[in-house]
Amino acid sequence: EEELKFPGEDPTHKIIYHFNKADDEYHLAVLNTVRNMLRKYGDDITIVVSVMGPGIHLLLKEPVKPVSKAARDQAESLAFYGVKFHACGNTLKALHKTDKDVVDYASIVEVGVSDLLEHQQKGYAYISW
Repeated sequence: EEELKFPGEDPTHKIIYHFNKADDEYHLAVLNTVRNMLRKYGDDITIVVSVMGPGIHLLLKEPVKPVSKAARDQAESLAFYGVKFHACGNTLKALHKTDKDVVDYASIVEVGVSDLLEHQQKGYAYISW
């Protein structure tokens, strides 16, 4: 039987996705699994998508590399339902981008790889494609 969670109670499940490619098929595949995890666990999961390298274009207001409307819409929808998107600060610097260039629902972390490490140290399952 599924146990109910009370508001503010920590979710049982924690997962962080490593999102680092600029390919639409990849974007949609990863975002679909994020959506499926959210559907399965509802409010009993915390999901972080750590976006870096070529994947960063998903989170740019004006991406340099193509990002489909379907991927952008799905990411925004997932964020609305509580999925956290982290943009790698080092990648942004390399592209001469600032926080003003990043979509509003994303947070900037200093180093994307350290984001992955620190979340794993906190018990998050690490998923990479």
